[in-house]
Amino acid sequence: MKLANFRSYPATTLSLEGTRSRPVVLVGDNGAGKTNLLEALSCFAPGRGLRGAALTEMTRIGATAPWAVHVQLQKGDDRLEIGTGMAPNSIDADGEEDGAGRRLVRIDGVSTNGPGILSQHLAVLWLTPAMDRLFVESASGRRRFLDRIVLALHADHGRQVTAYERAMRERNRLFAERGAQADSAWLSALETRMAEHAVAIAAARLETVRHLDMRLRAAPPGPFPRGEIRLDGWVEDHLTLGSALETEEAFRAHLASMRKRDAAAGRTLDGPHRSDLIVYHCGKAMPASLCSTGEQKGLLIGMILAHADLVLDQTGQRPILLMDEVAAHLDPDRRADLFERLIALGCQAWMTGTDPALFHPLDGQADAFHVMDGVLAPCPLRN
Repeated sequence: MKLANFRSYPATTLSLEGTRSRPVVLVGDNGAGKTNLLEALSCFAPGRGLRGAALTEMTRIGATAPWAVHVQLQKGDDRLEIGTGMAPNSIDADGEEDGAGRRLVRIDGVSTNGPGILSQHLAVLWLTPAMDRLFVESASGRRRFLDRIVLALHADHGRQVTAYERAMRERNRLFAERGAQADSAWLSALETRMAEHAVAIAAARLETVRHLDMRLRAAPPGPFPRGEIRLDGWVEDHLTLGSALETEEAFRAHLASMRKRDAAAGRTLDGPHRSDLIVYHCGKAMPASLCSTGEQKGLLIGMILAHADLVLDQTGQRPILLMDEVAAHLDPDRRADLFERLIALGCQAWMTGTDPALFHPLDGQADAFHVMDGVLAPCPLRN
């Protein structure tokens, strides 16, 4: 992996030759730049990365060139080089940011149409301390989490979501400008497009949730609680009862019938942009939102591990897991179980922490680096 002008790193190279299936541990003081490395890797997934930052925020302060990240992947006997970053014209000669920036992606040195293609080559999923409240905060965070999961199995999912949201914004704009008097033919055309993309989104979500739920329910007893998941949403509910064509027509007709209501609200009130991921603790038959903080963390980790296993099973591709400060708040039994399951999965899991002793069970089974002032040095994992 190579970084240039990314956050706290002016130029850094980290080689993991031949260690793709081993966990990677990054240790160092708070503020040393550990999470910055995870964020750089999260840029190889479509979207804004694990911090949800704008492209311009990732460029190192004072840099005269924009950020760039490059990785080399081993896929069977072949190697694939992927680079991503902000377009050069996003930083002017004085080091000032120019607008919102534009994302570039290159595969084996060839420019592509955008970050959507990344999901065709690798799956990246992350767990950060900010996600600890995923089950108790708004549904929007759970939808984003769900769509990252879906994207690893349905490469076209991101394009469908983008197209749906574009048509919905245009419909909302018409309501804002003309209210219920907006052009009916134009609204009908937008609602037809919305219905088409909404059904594709819901179908991919439902299929992913069904397979993931089956794995969660079948998980053997262990220190992490077993979860149960389902989807709640207008389109998803109708799609479970009828065909895709029937659901598409029903949603199109529903949007048309709700024009006055949506115009008064100034936004579209039904659709996959309002759906929610519902999670339960199987052992307690309790919503995750009512579980303890530790149980919620355990449920989330269990979902991520089950998803990694599902991706490997369905695609043959081992996902990259980014787990920021994951070990600090787990008891010894749960830490040991997590490490064992990561080793068994054989995926490259990047973990950060301030104390190398927390990762002692991985000594000899992981690549560990001490991070300080933008410099990475190998370090032992000892008690």
